[in-house]
Amino acid sequence: MSTHSTIVLLESRFAAVTRRNSRRLLPSRWKIPIYAFVLAFAIVVVMVVDPYSGAFADANTAPSHWAEVGAQSLATTTDGTGATITRGAFGVHSAPKPAVVAGIPTPGSAQAIALAILTAQGMGQDQFSCLVSLWTRESHWSVTAANPNGAYGIPQAKPGNKMASAGPDWQTNATTQITWGLGYIQGRYGNPCGAWAHSQATGWY
Repeated sequence: MSTHSTIVLLESRFAAVTRRNSRRLLPSRWKIPIYAFVLAFAIVVVMVVDPYSGAFADANTAPSHWAEVGAQSLATTTDGTGATITRGAFGVHSAPKPAVVAGIPTPGSAQAIALAILTAQGMGQDQFSCLVSLWTRESHWSVTAANPNGAYGIPQAKPGNKMASAGPDWQTNATTQITWGLGYIQGRYGNPCGAWAHSQATGWY
């Protein structure tokens, strides 16, 4: 065999070996990109099929167990001790803004008349303080306090002539107005603190 033939034979064998090796290396070069694509595609498929499997919250969707929660309802009640708000099975009790502790009223004043009536009915300082806070807000204890909506007097009776049931001098007499006002409060709220709690919650009593 000539030298030229030997060189040609070696070159052809080298080329064949190179082609075989390149075919073997090709899959290795593409393994990482292919695996990455498959993994990303699998994650996308999982998220589409089961959106709750991801570690995030979606405000537009809700877990199936939410459907098991009963209907929600909102109710409020008030009494002399506070306001109670319930929603479904949950409840919150909030105390009203406490009445300012009333001091000793000036003898002969409207507040002194109210304190005497409350004391005769067996009510204490706490109820008097609630009444002072309530009617200070309503009329500042003025027998002639008038509101454009028709309310009148210390208790802001609406209309004012309702107080005529307590006496014909209802327009100017503090005792008549207070007697009527306390009767209204006891009939509707039980006591002044009940009326004060309602006023705190709604703005009226």
